[in-house]
Amino acid sequence: MREIGKIKLLQIQTGKLKIGQRPLSHYDPAHILVVERLLLSPEGAIGVTAAAEKIVDIHNARHPETRNNVNNPITIGFTTHYAIMREKYGAHLTDGIAGENIIIETDQSFVWDDLVKGVAIQNAAGTTHPFRLLKIAEPCYEFSHFAAGKNATNGDPLRGVELKTTLQFLDGGIRGFHISPINDREPVNVATGDSVFVMD
Repeated sequence: MREIGKIKLLQIQTGKLKIGQRPLSHYDPAHILVVERLLLSPEGAIGVTAAAEKIVDIHNARHPETRNNVNNPITIGFTTHYAIMREKYGAHLTDGIAGENIIIETDQSFVWDDLVKGVAIQNAAGTTHPFRLLKIAEPCYEFSHFAAGKNATNGDPLRGVELKTTLQFLDGGIRGFHISPINDREPVNVATGDSVFVMD
């Protein structure tokens, strides 16, 4: 294993971030909630607040309005990828604004081949939990508009080549990756400051 950074931010989505019907739909990050800890299972994430309240993420299979499609239970992102997005599109793309569950503070950027053997999270007690890489988190129509500062609802959509170029820029892992814990016997408990590794 090779250490790549530490967890900077943990969050869940309490509701849908894509609002309305295409082509007039838009992205709204209002339902992103920062939490103290995450409990992670193959079903998805459960956030634990500072008051010890447990809240089910909308991509968890247990959520009543689940957005889980088997390959997207948990999402990771990287501070370096957000720096790339901000350089291209602006300061509104703050770390975690795309709704990933785990934001990793790192000085590297990553593509699929860098992570294909999986990642691992090590807690303060030294316990290491491996995760399999499921797929790239592909950018959606709505987030692409949000990133580019466009709003189809207000009659200012991305069109043609501009939309294609934006989607391509945000693809390839820039928007993050979906993962799942390999051990499904009990939820993996992660916190900010935990170390993150890639599997060799």
